[in-house]
This record gives sequence, C-alpha cells and structure tokens, in this order.
Amino acid sequence: MKTVKIRINGEMVSHPVDDRLSLADFVRDHCLLTGTHVGCEQGVCGACTLMLDGKPVRSCITLAVAAEGADVRTVEGYRDAPLMDALRIAFNRRHALQCGFCTPGMLATAHDILSRIDELDRERIRTELGGNFCRCTGYLPIIEAIEDVYAQRAPSAVSKPVVQAAE
Repeated sequence: MKTVKIRINGEMVSHPVDDRLSLADFVRDHCLLTGTHVGCEQGVCGACTLMLDGKPVRSCITLAVAAEGADVRTVEGYRDAPLMDALRIAFNRRHALQCGFCTPGMLATAHDILSRIDELDRERIRTELGGNFCRCTGYLPIIEAIEDVYAQRAPSAVSKPVVQAAE
C-alpha cells in the first residue's frame, strides 16, 4: 500500500491505495465521485475519460499511483465552467444522451476538443471522438451538440443560411 496525494477538482485528496488500483476506481471508491463511469476496463470505450494535468486520459487503465501529485478533473469538477455549461445545454437540446453511460467521457472529450482545436468541422469532430463509444445515440446528436457549441464560440464557423430563389 502506498498513500497517494492527488488534486481532484481543486481539492487535495490523500488515500492509501494498492499499487494496482486504477484512477477510475480511486475517484469512484475513495473520493465518491461516481460521475466517472467504468465500461470496458481496457481503455477502449472512453466512458472513464477524465482530465489529468489538462489532458484526457482513460482512467480505467491509468494507475492511481501514477497520478501522484497530478491535477485531476472529473465531470463533477466543471462548476462555473462556461464551456462545459454550454456543452451540457447543447447535449440536452440535441438529445445527445440517452442511457447516459458514455456521457461523462463524451463531455470530457468534447470539452477537450473545443478547448484545444481552433478549426473544427464535422469530420474532425468524428475523428476526435473516435475513442469514445456510444451505443444509444448513433453519434449524430453528440456531433451536432459539439457543432452547436463550436458555432457559438466561433461566429465565423456558423454556416450562412441558404437562400432559395423565388419560384
């Protein structure tokens, strides 16, 4: 057992853990932050995606001891974050969540995409979401939600309305 100290959502947390404990299990079981979901436990589905020192990681395959001294942000850690607020509203408006299992990882990834990439189009969004699986929505509502927030952020990205000729 080793005691790890990790800043989670701005608060320093310290707990003794087994060397093989995943960061996802640390966050869920020791910090009681259950918004991070565990799906495949192999780093494939993206449901457990959270931010580690400002970068998205699969917390199911990241060891808690490897996060010693790091800054972790879970889906619960976006209070007063305008971009995440906009994403949550857009996900709701576009019905980009159904069962909700993938949603925390999708939101973390969407936040990262919009924070990191200046020029976005539908194909780039699809590529960036490639590591996050959703079995309910068919992805289109998720992509549209991200496009909506991108359009709000970048006025030049808003497509011009098509004007139809009078018949």
